[in-house]
Amino acid sequence: MSTIHPLAEVQSLNIGEGTVIWQYAIILKGAVIGKNCNINCHTFIENDVIIGDHVTVKSGVYCWDGMRVEDHVFIGPNASFANDKQPRSRQRPEKFANILLKTGASIGAGCNIMAGITIGRYAMVGMGALVTKDVPDHALVYGSPAEIHGWVDDWGNKMQEIEKDIWMNAAGKYFIQTGNRLTEK
Repeated sequence: MSTIHPLAEVQSLNIGEGTVIWQYAIILKGAVIGKNCNINCHTFIENDVIIGDHVTVKSGVYCWDGMRVEDHVFIGPNASFANDKQPRSRQRPEKFANILLKTGASIGAGCNIMAGITIGRYAMVGMGALVTKDVPDHALVYGSPAEIHGWVDDWGNKMQEIEKDIWMNAAGKYFIQTGNRLTEK
């Protein structure tokens, strides 16, 4: 059973078991939210949004049509997402540009994510980042515009570069960096 605060407005019937929705959250009819999620107060989730299992959406986050969030994603407070690359007042595009947050991604507080962006598996976006291009799996990005400043493992620990383009995680596994991609050695 999910827990919905009486001051939340939840129109969707697609809320997973164990999900908690706090006061002043608004979730529209077409939204799908998985199991064991934590949807904080002062959030808004539009109709064409799919959120996976074990996702945290902190306060002040608005999930617009076309957004897809896979499992175990963390979205920090006041992170902002755009879904229209050419917005105009009172003009709705035929199709919104999707944003995809892949499994295990962490989005820092106050980030701005441009329309049409994919954030890779277990990637970490530092607080306040302006993300204008796709973020690869395991990348640590921050800045304005966001750039890769290192790599993180599945648990969010920063990897150490032990020699040029060779990285090691806390468990002692080695990874090779080729451009903007990291592969296990």
